[in-house]
Amino acid sequence: MAEILNITRFGNPILRQIAKRLTRDEILSHDTQSLINNMRYKPTPNRPELEPFDTVLINPEIVETFGEPTSAWEGCVSCGTDDDILFAQVLRFKKVRVTWLDEYAVSHEEIIEGFVAQVVQHETDHLNGVLFVDHVQDSTSFMMADEYRKRILSK
Repeated sequence: MAEILNITRFGNPILRQIAKRLTRDEILSHDTQSLINNMRYKPTPNRPELEPFDTVLINPEIVETFGEPTSAWEGCVSCGTDDDILFAQVLRFKKVRVTWLDEYAVSHEEIIEGFVAQVVQHETDHLNGVLFVDHVQDSTSFMMADEYRKRILSK
C-alpha cells in the first residue's frame, strides 16, 4: 500500500537547495525503492488528456536543448493542491536530450519532447533549487488551478 507523501511547500528553504546525486547503492536501497513506488504518476484534473509517463529519472541532466524556448503553462504541487495550485506561463524547450539513471541504476540517454520535456525541465530545476516561478516572464499570467481549467483548458 502506498503511503501518503508529504509535499514540501513554497517558502521552505529546502526547495532552494541543490539535491545530492544518488549513488547506485542509494538508488537500489529499500528506502529509495519505496519512495519511487509512492511517487508513481497519478492523473491530475489539470492535465486530464495526458497519458501517464511511468519512467523513473534519477540524477537527470539535460545535456542538450533544441530550438528556442516557448511559452507553456505550468504549475507545481509545492504551491498548492486541487484548486489552490498556482499556474503561470514559463519558457521551456519543447525538445531536450536527457541522461539519467533508472530505478535499477541503469544509465539512459534519450531525446524527450512535448509535455514530458516540460516536466523533465521542471523537475530537473527542482533538483537544482530552481522553481517554476523563477521562469515566469509575465507576472500577469499567474492564476489558480480552477481559473486555469476554466480559462485555459476549456479553450
